[in-house]
Amino acid sequence: MRLRHLNNPRHVTDPGEFGRVAVLLGGTSSEREISLLSGNACLQALLKRGVDAHAFDPRDKPLTDLLTRKFDRVFIALHGPGGEDGTLQGALEFLGLPYTGSGVMGSAIGMDKLRTKRLAQAVGIPTTDYMVLRGTGDLETCIERLGLPMIVKPATQGSSVGMTKVEKAEQLLGAYQAAALLEPNVFAEPWITGGEYTVAVLQGRALPSIRIETPATFYDYQAKYFRNDTRYFCPSGLSTEAEKHLANLAVATFAAVGAEGWGRADFMMDKTGRPFLLEINTVPGMTDHSLVPMAARALEISFELLVWQVLETSFSRTRIET
Repeated sequence: MRLRHLNNPRHVTDPGEFGRVAVLLGGTSSEREISLLSGNACLQALLKRGVDAHAFDPRDKPLTDLLTRKFDRVFIALHGPGGEDGTLQGALEFLGLPYTGSGVMGSAIGMDKLRTKRLAQAVGIPTTDYMVLRGTGDLETCIERLGLPMIVKPATQGSSVGMTKVEKAEQLLGAYQAAALLEPNVFAEPWITGGEYTVAVLQGRALPSIRIETPATFYDYQAKYFRNDTRYFCPSGLSTEAEKHLANLAVATFAAVGAEGWGRADFMMDKTGRPFLLEINTVPGMTDHSLVPMAARALEISFELLVWQVLETSFSRTRIET
């Protein structure tokens, strides 16, 4: 059994067409807590619409159980490494199980902020300057090149895990060490003072942008999922022309990295109103604080319908006998 890739997902009206669906949630990454929230929310949404959906935590069960339990397709609600980085997608390809969202390549590149930036630059999508930090010997050069303030990031963590704003030179070593504890690929970018925006992409089209305001230093893990003083604006207040430009950048970024199905692109705008790509998310959060559901609501797409449409993206892959 293997998967054949199609150009467009099928639009489904009967929940029985999905067959038996496994909602993959939890996992073993640093984002397990959020994945459990996202996955359970999506599971309940599918059940409400009559889909034969079941929770499946790959931390507790081998993926081969998906075949033993005769699942027909997989809804991926795993965040971070091991669920969002192409490894899970490759395993599902091997098992011949259709799944939601981006494939192996798009997932792997999208999870890597550095490679996403490099591809974005190659096709003319604006993104900030950056410097890869290969060790403590790079720190002085980094300050000379990028200036202060700056932000230090691990390349392949999601939900702002391991990110630190650096305002003084003596803070850079601690910021680098905090990121390097998570992975060896660490980089720094200049700090942009301006508005933060996100654009969800669903089945090839951009949803309305959202402007994010937080009293925190930046839109970090707590601000994303738990703080109640983070403010969201949708409509974001952009002009029609600026909204269209941001939507085009989001869709173009997905195309550049080979992402598909659904996801989100995040941007910062400088003081002149020019947007800079930060990153993309190929399996964004789907909690009550999450941004994709918020953007969908602006188009009167309910959470249940949104999750249904995400599940439809699994039909871009179909099983064929070998």
